[in-house]
Amino acid sequence: MKKINLLIALSITLVIMSCNNGNKTTTTTAENADSATTTVAEPIKTGPSLPMNMLVIYHGIKDYSLWRPGFNNDSAARQASGLSFISLEKSSDKPNDIKMSFATPDMEKAKLFIIDPRLKEVMGKLGVISKPIANFYSIIRYNAENQKTDGIRVEIVHKVKDFDVWLKGYDAEGTATRAENGMNDLFLGQGVDDPNLVYVVFEVSDITKAKARLANPALKKIMVDAGVLGTPAITIYNDASK
Repeated sequence: MKKINLLIALSITLVIMSCNNGNKTTTTTAENADSATTTVAEPIKTGPSLPMNMLVIYHGIKDYSLWRPGFNNDSAARQASGLSFISLEKSSDKPNDIKMSFATPDMEKAKLFIIDPRLKEVMGKLGVISKPIANFYSIIRYNAENQKTDGIRVEIVHKVKDFDVWLKGYDAEGTATRAENGMNDLFLGQGVDDPNLVYVVFEVSDITKAKARLANPALKKIMVDAGVLGTPAITIYNDASK
C-alpha cells in the first residue's frame, strides 16, 4: 500500500496541470472484471502539487457488492491510463449511485480511457445501469487535513458568470463560516474546458448543520450575488474508498 501511495504522490508531483477549464462530458465507461485482482489505493493523504487535474465519474449500478470487485480488479488498467485513485463515494440518498475520483496528469490518456469501447462491454458485466458521466476539473485548492476515511461529503457543482468574481464571493463567505455550519473545505476546482464550471467538495462534520446551511436562503443569496447561474447540483455522499 505504501508503494502504491508513493507512486500516486510521484505521479501527481511530476505534472503541474494547467487551469484550462472543462464542461461536463457524457461518456460510457465501466470497470474490467477480467483483470488481475489488485488492491485499490487509499485516498490521497498528503497535499498534491496544484493545480491538479481530476477526473470524476458518476454512474448508477444494480448491485454494489457485485460491482465493487470489478472496480478493484480494473486498477491496473486505470494506472496504465495515468489515473491515480483518490476516492470512491456512494450517494447517501441513492447508495447505488457511485462517484469515482482520480488524479490525471495525462489528460489525453484519461480521455482515451473513458471512451475505450472495451468499457461499454464490461459495463454490462458489472451491472452499470445508467450512462456514465465523466467530468474533468482543474483542482486549485485541496485541504488534506480535512479528508477523512469513511466520512460524509457534500459536492456542489454549478455554472457561474465569471469564476474570478465567484471566487471572491466564496472567499468572502469564508472557511470559518462554512466550518461553523458543519462543512469543511476539501476540494475546489473549475472545469478543464469551461472556466465557469465550479466544483466544490466539503467534508461534513455535522450533517444536520450542513443540511440547514444548504437550505438557508442566506446561502442562496450569497450564490446569486457571486454570479451562480441556475440551480446548483448538490449531492451528499458517503465515502466508500476502503
